[in-house]
Amino acid sequence: MGRVVVDVMPKPEILDPQGKAVAGALPRLGFGQFASVRQGKRFELEVEGEVTEEVLAAARAAGEQVLSNPVIEDVVAVYEDAQDTQDAQA
Repeated sequence: MGRVVVDVMPKPEILDPQGKAVAGALPRLGFGQFASVRQGKRFELEVEGEVTEEVLAAARAAGEQVLSNPVIEDVVAVYEDAQDTQDAQA
């Protein structure tokens, strides 16, 4: 079993008011080391069986057609080993 992660982020030329609000709040909360923030969405798609190039292509297509607004958002789909994720969270 594998996991495909689809990240949806505003395109660089699109204003990101939520990211700007978070960036303004961070220094007030003692996190002054961050220059900027962009806020997006993360989708985790569990896959039965092997994650192939076809599965990644389908995840990208789903991201572009269903999970995002392609006019203002960019989509990236990557394979993430579910075991590696569980190890990192432990």
